[in-house]
Amino acid sequence: MSRAENSAWWERARRVMPGGVNSPVRSFQAVDGDPVFFARAAGSRFTGEDGRGYVDYCQSWGPLILGHADPDVVTAVRDAVAEGMSFGAPSRREVLLAEAVLERVPIFDQIRFTSSGTEAVMSAIRVARGFTGRDLVVKFEGCYHGHADSLLVEAGSGLATFGTPSSGGVPADFTRHTAVLPLDDEPALDRFFREHGDEVAALIIEPVPANAGLLVQTPEFLRRCRELTAHHGALLIFDEVISGFRVGPGGAALSLDIRPDLATYGKILGGGMPVGAFAGRGDILAAVSPLGPVYQAGTLSGNPVAMAAGLTTLEKTGRPGFYEELESKAALLERALAEAIRDSGVTARIVRVASLFWLTFQESAPRSFGSIETDMSAYRAFHRAMLSEGIYLAPSGYEVGFVSAAHSERDILATGEATRRALTRLAQEMTA
Repeated sequence: MSRAENSAWWERARRVMPGGVNSPVRSFQAVDGDPVFFARAAGSRFTGEDGRGYVDYCQSWGPLILGHADPDVVTAVRDAVAEGMSFGAPSRREVLLAEAVLERVPIFDQIRFTSSGTEAVMSAIRVARGFTGRDLVVKFEGCYHGHADSLLVEAGSGLATFGTPSSGGVPADFTRHTAVLPLDDEPALDRFFREHGDEVAALIIEPVPANAGLLVQTPEFLRRCRELTAHHGALLIFDEVISGFRVGPGGAALSLDIRPDLATYGKILGGGMPVGAFAGRGDILAAVSPLGPVYQAGTLSGNPVAMAAGLTTLEKTGRPGFYEELESKAALLERALAEAIRDSGVTARIVRVASLFWLTFQESAPRSFGSIETDMSAYRAFHRAMLSEGIYLAPSGYEVGFVSAAHSERDILATGEATRRALTRLAQEMTA
């Protein structure tokens, strides 16, 4: 096939889908290019419709911790499909996966499956409001919690911003019960809870913020969130859609030894298939229908095929040494990229938490959205150069990358060499 094959699909896509895509970041607008259309994927690699191969560090935005089309997951899916693609009724696999998750995260009593991380967060917020009888929700600037209306709030300067939607089509009334605070600012957090703490239903935070860069928070800041919510009778929600079962076998909550009241999880629970979930204390989840007054439902929730994929994924990631080996691969990539940055002379830094990584074109690692100084024009040039080298990175300088168990040492060392060439080229262009 020729590169014309990819262009032909792009032209057809733009005629029938808004912007040619079904999710905005896929459009490649942030990197001034045309998206690559993929025909298949296996392990660490993508193959485009034009026949070209790429080492993939996007991994479906994180959930493919085993890599693409893991043979055991594929077998489990085939076996489940043979028994029925969707029941819309109880099945054994949803019970088995619920038991497996709660065994891995024993700080929670029960779990409810959804079909996406957005649904999980939306439901957890509703449960928090129903359980506490309060309306106000606190989130943080730079933390993304899905595209539910009440959480699409634009953060502003100062202590907090109330009720300013950051998307068209979201009435201000939908977001007036959402407050936005800056990350890594304990005085602002303290002031807000001193003034409004008794109005707060829940504080939601990514314990490892990874949707606007990788903004690593101090354990002290996260513990302060726990202390303040507990003191004021509000619930603490950890959004672990990305970090859950990525940063460790029990997610960030167990790694940090912080017990939230609720946590949300994403597609890693379905081996990359459409799955989400929220888990929490038994008394809180007793508020969920059919036990309580908080309604939550979904025809595809607990889908048997997705549950089968999730069971196999959790079984494989639960084997002795899995996370240690993944950490070793991620550390090797961090060293390779750091050496490439040093040799090129470009001002940049690699930020890493477990198997998540982010390249930022600034000297220090930011902890808040407002302190990000990444030069997006530099990232655009870098992304194009890496794509030409056969390395697929997220098409936005604010998105993070993911190492999977399928990435080989050869993949990682080749990525380091490609990064060295790409950054050296970038340095030459910047000084020309």
